[in-house]
Amino acid sequence: MLNIKTFQVNMLGVNCYIVSDETCEAVVIDCGAYTQYEEQTLARYIESDGLTIKHFLCTHMHFDHIFGNAFIAETYGVKPKFHAADQPLYTTMPAQVMNFLGQSYHKALPVAETYLTENDVIKFGNHELSVIHIPGHSPGGLVFYCAEEKILFSGDSLFQYSIGRTDLPGGDYRTLIENLTTKVLTLPQDVVVYPGHGGTTTISNEIQSNPYL
Repeated sequence: MLNIKTFQVNMLGVNCYIVSDETCEAVVIDCGAYTQYEEQTLARYIESDGLTIKHFLCTHMHFDHIFGNAFIAETYGVKPKFHAADQPLYTTMPAQVMNFLGQSYHKALPVAETYLTENDVIKFGNHELSVIHIPGHSPGGLVFYCAEEKILFSGDSLFQYSIGRTDLPGGDYRTLIENLTTKVLTLPQDVVVYPGHGGTTTISNEIQSNPYL
C-alpha cells in the first residue's frame, strides 16, 4: 500500500509529495522546498521513516515546483527526471524567479538524470507509476499514475474544480483540455487526484463539476 505524505512548501503553496510503500523505497514528486526549514522538514520525515529515495520526479519545470531540486540531488544523490520539452523552462529558472518574484536566484540546478516520455514506468518497492504526457500548462507537463491503487499525481495540469494556467510561455489552452479529456478523464472515475496545489479530488468529481471540463 502506498503511503503518501504531502508537504505544502514555498510562498505559492506547492504540494511536494513523498510516496513510499512497505519496502521503504520512495519517490519525491515536485520538491518546491524554498527555505532551510522546509528542507529540514522533508529530511526529518525521510530519516524518521527510514526511507530510501529511488526517484526524483518533476511534473513540470515552473520555478515554484523546482526550488528544492538542488537540495534533493545533493542530499540523496538522485537527480530530477522530467520531460525534455520542459528543459528550456528549466534553464530559465533564474529569469522565472525574477519575473514572478523580483528576486535573484543563484543556486546551481542539477542536470536531468533522464528525460521521461509517454508510457515510461517508474518502479520503486512493490509499486510502479506510469508516465503520462499532458502538455498545455507547460510543453513537458507530466502526470504520474498508479493503476494498482488508483492514484494520480497531476501537477499543475488538473486541480480540484480547475485546471492549470495556460497563459505562461509554452502554455496552450486547447492542448491542455484535449489531453486532460483523452488521457485523464478516461481513467477510472474513482481515481484519487493529488494536484500540484490545493486539495485532493477524484476523476468523478472533475467530470461532474469542473467548469473547464
